[in-house]
Amino acid sequence: MHIGIDFDNTIVCYDRVFHAAALERGLIRTEIPASKQAVRDHLRESGREADWTKLQGYVYGIKLLEADAYPGVIEFIRDFKHRDIPISIISHKTRVPYSGPKYDLHRAAMRWIASQSDLQENAYKISFHETKLEKLAQIRTAGCTHFIDDLPEFLTEPAFPRLVTRVLFDPEGKKEDHLDYSRQRSWLEISSTIETLCLNDE
Repeated sequence: MHIGIDFDNTIVCYDRVFHAAALERGLIRTEIPASKQAVRDHLRESGREADWTKLQGYVYGIKLLEADAYPGVIEFIRDFKHRDIPISIISHKTRVPYSGPKYDLHRAAMRWIASQSDLQENAYKISFHETKLEKLAQIRTAGCTHFIDDLPEFLTEPAFPRLVTRVLFDPEGKKEDHLDYSRQRSWLEISSTIETLCLNDE
């Protein structure tokens, strides 16, 4: 078994930091809910797509250290590593933002990982890829048997390795079920699901 995990919005929760950064820049009012999606929807609905794009670069760059890990994800990685099951972090992430200052987003992500000592110590391999196709290739090359991601459209890609068991991380519980993946709302649920799959494989 080899478990692969996406990075953005799967390991890292951006809700609090996106809200704080948008307030800091005067882009939203305080009554906008403290979630990344609420900030994004507000800016897009008010015709400020450019502000949203620049905000993403700002948060994924210099503000990333203020982001939180999703509850349970660090424990998940540590527990499976202690059972000699390798965990790889495999992410599609551009090197620099699409607009605004040219922060090194890969370096920022590695700094965040380094700030989470258990994560850095227990992840088998960490890789960031400029394209979705490179990410898919790395899942195959790494020999992942399971992959966890927050994007249904990625998990249902025609090029996704067929024999990899797919898990959709859906903390809001708003995404649709699909035959290609199991949908879980928390890292506790994901742990239980993979435990069950392990028992079934024995």
